[in-house]
Amino acid sequence: MAGVVAVEEENKEIINKYRRLLRAAKPFLKNNDAKIIRKAFNLSAEAHKDMRRKSGEPYIFHPLEVAHICVREIGLGTTSIIAALLHDVVEDTDIELDEIENEFGSKVAQIIDGLTKISGVFEYGTSQQAENFRKMLLTLSEDVRVILIKLADRLHNMRTLESMPRNKQLKIASETIYLYAPLAHRLGLYAIKSELEDLFLKYTEPEVYNEIVTKLKAEKPIRDRFIRRFTHPIKLELEKHGYEFEVKGRTKSVHSIWTKMNKQNISFEEVYDVFAIRIILDTDQEQEKPACWQAYSIVTDFYKPNPDRLRDWISTPKANGYESLHTTVMSKGGQWVEVQIRSRRMDDIAEKGYAAHWKYKESKNINPEVGLEAWIARVREVLEAGDTTQAIEFVDDFRYNLFNKEVFVFTPKGDLKSLPNGATTLDFAFEIHTEVGKKCIGAKINQKLVSIDHVLKNGDQVEILTSNKQKPSEDWLRFVVTSKSKASIKDFLKEEKKAAAADGKEILQRKLKRNKIEFNSSVVDKLRDRFNERTVLDMYYKIGKGIIDVKGIKSILYKKDETEQVTQKPKVKLDDPKKFASELKRVTDEDRDILLIGEDMDKVDYTLAKCCNPIPGDDVFGFITVSDGIKIHRTSCPNAVELLSNYGYRVIKAKWKSQKETAALAGLQITGTDRIGLVNDVTKIISSELQVNMRSVQIGTEKGIFNGNIKLYVDSKFHLKNLIDKLRSVDGVESVTRYNPKE
Repeated sequence: MAGVVAVEEENKEIINKYRRLLRAAKPFLKNNDAKIIRKAFNLSAEAHKDMRRKSGEPYIFHPLEVAHICVREIGLGTTSIIAALLHDVVEDTDIELDEIENEFGSKVAQIIDGLTKISGVFEYGTSQQAENFRKMLLTLSEDVRVILIKLADRLHNMRTLESMPRNKQLKIASETIYLYAPLAHRLGLYAIKSELEDLFLKYTEPEVYNEIVTKLKAEKPIRDRFIRRFTHPIKLELEKHGYEFEVKGRTKSVHSIWTKMNKQNISFEEVYDVFAIRIILDTDQEQEKPACWQAYSIVTDFYKPNPDRLRDWISTPKANGYESLHTTVMSKGGQWVEVQIRSRRMDDIAEKGYAAHWKYKESKNINPEVGLEAWIARVREVLEAGDTTQAIEFVDDFRYNLFNKEVFVFTPKGDLKSLPNGATTLDFAFEIHTEVGKKCIGAKINQKLVSIDHVLKNGDQVEILTSNKQKPSEDWLRFVVTSKSKASIKDFLKEEKKAAAADGKEILQRKLKRNKIEFNSSVVDKLRDRFNERTVLDMYYKIGKGIIDVKGIKSILYKKDETEQVTQKPKVKLDDPKKFASELKRVTDEDRDILLIGEDMDKVDYTLAKCCNPIPGDDVFGFITVSDGIKIHRTSCPNAVELLSNYGYRVIKAKWKSQKETAALAGLQITGTDRIGLVNDVTKIISSELQVNMRSVQIGTEKGIFNGNIKLYVDSKFHLKNLIDKLRSVDGVESVTRYNPKE
């Protein structure tokens, strides 16, 4: 009976979720849209009826939630709702794509096909994963909704990550921060990007996440009171000028607070811009610019602005379409406050990104050179050029361009071009045309002659200079930053290498023929070995370029290899039973290995990674290396995200069995105001009170500021925390932070 009740409850919940979806979609539903959505829902519910998620919930909850995110949080329409409801049907059930096309049309089928193709993006080895990611981005050239629905799918998976095992949580969270969050950022989906970053932190650094959330909650009443007082005179003045508007306080995301604390090595209390004030004006599109500047004038009438902190993204929007006016002003209480001023349209685009562009596209001619369309066009160009770069290099280049800010420059005719920050003259040349890039010898920037590696600044006017005698070299790869430039240079070098290798092969064949030696694979391989080259192609290339001299080929080929005469080392025998027993004890010693590793939580040999020096009690994972066995990393290791997202299949679970007395090396950085006896107090706490052995102490004072770096041995994470808390309580000590010491 209880089972029947549970099923009834579940069915009620499914219907509630479906009705909530229809309510959200109601404003834009036309003709028989509701009927088609109903048909898609019925098909999905039937196809997934016997399936459950890891949490135990009916599987249909997932497509319903993804569809809801598409509508409410991204602003997509009917086609996307249908595709989201059916996004797992083709992959997980017997229903074919043809059936979907017959029932719902080619557009829906095309989107679902795109989603099915990219569903396994992170399932295999590194190069396979990168190749699949490339495929995923190629769908941008077909329909950007594929990427948007994929982001909605990932967001719901992250929201329900609690039911997954720990190692899966780490893997999925790392993939998310590695590619999905920057992708959301570049598509202008600010809210989704922030939530994905926060959820990443929640599952990789739960203690840090919970601490920041607790502090934000505790300070909320004070923050709200401050915002009310700060905005009161601004609101009155805006009303006086007859504006319709909304003013709200926006708290910084947990992840961005954590990033700032880490980057500037400061505590939560020292982060001055925990929140920003946002002024949203309801105004016609033609009046947006003057209205925003008038609102800026009103704000600065009451509060003094910081001239270095004015950001005008209204005149020159960001590449992801973001438009807003940002200023930082000094409040009456002596606190800096960031104020963001924008129109309702700009706010829509900032929150819902690419999808919001569609809504406003009819009413405004968006400049395709500067907006998101230009970015998508550039990505498409690089992707469709074929497999131009090594797969993993491609992903890294692409991530660089996803995260990077832009620099805006002009052609001699005054056309505006946007490039990633740090782009050079050569990047600009390749941006104009691949052939222009290959022949670039320099440029005139603002009428002044500059070299090809000159870094461009905002507002530069660039005229490229070319020569038919110029050609790309390996050196160029050091100072270009765009994917297009790198791909074009690598393509040219690859072709040049092929041509030189063909010449080299011909030279070698002639030389062998003259010496009456047969040209075959075993001779070629032996020569490759003699010349100590990694591949046969490298050898041919160097022969073609004259780097390897093939004179006296006979003596090179037939000289005696010294290594062939070396006798093998005798194997060590463990014939003494006592020795064997002690060797076995050494490997399985209870005190030596205190980590439990793998699905079965066995005791296995491992080494601690030098990049993050984990100590007992730290949250850790195991990584299977190619030559060094299992290495243990902290989940907060600087390399963790890349290892977990790129090589998820080589990651295994690991956790400390107990905090035994196993000393591990840790580093502490202490800063404070110098006073007599401070050093004595610090060392007394470390060595006497807490019985900690110090490895080394470096202490310096300058202009009354005390700086100390101490390497010490601790038993566990909790031992270290206790020590940090004690040191922070010493009079004069301002901050104590942990760092990873090198041996």
